[in-house]
Amino acid sequence: MLAVKPHLNGLVLSLSDEVKEAAGYMYVEATAMLTDGDKVQIVKAQAGIDPNRKGMDIAQAFGSSSSYARKYALNGLFLIDDTKDSDATNKHDKQTSKPKMSNDRFKEALVAIDDKRYTLERLKNEWALTPAQLKQL
Repeated sequence: MLAVKPHLNGLVLSLSDEVKEAAGYMYVEATAMLTDGDKVQIVKAQAGIDPNRKGMDIAQAFGSSSSYARKYALNGLFLIDDTKDSDATNKHDKQTSKPKMSNDRFKEALVAIDDKRYTLERLKNEWALTPAQLKQL
C-alpha cells in the first residue's frame, strides 16, 4: 500500500476480505474500494481456499487465498493487466524438460550444423544433451 499512497491524490483506498462458503467450498472474497468522499468505486474478487493444500498449514492456505483475491480485486479496480505476472508464468513445480537426443540423432545434428541447416544454439536450446555430447561440441 505504501507504493500507492503518493499516487492517490486525496482518494482513499481500502481493502478488506471475508471468508465465505458456497456449495461446500470455502473461498475468500476481497473488496477493493476507492473513494473521493462522494463517488465510490468497488471491485470484488474471489479465491478458493484449499485447507488440505500440500506444504501449507491452515493459516497459510487462508493467507494465500486472501492475498490472491486482494491482488485481483486491485487489478480490477486499477485495470491492471497481469498476463506478465508471475502467476501467469508459474509452472507450479512442474518442470518442462527438453527431450533427450540419441547419439545417432546427435551425429545427424552435427552434420546439419556443418551444412548450415541447423545452428549450435538451437541444438543447445532444444535438446537435453549428455555430458559426452556437450564435450563433443
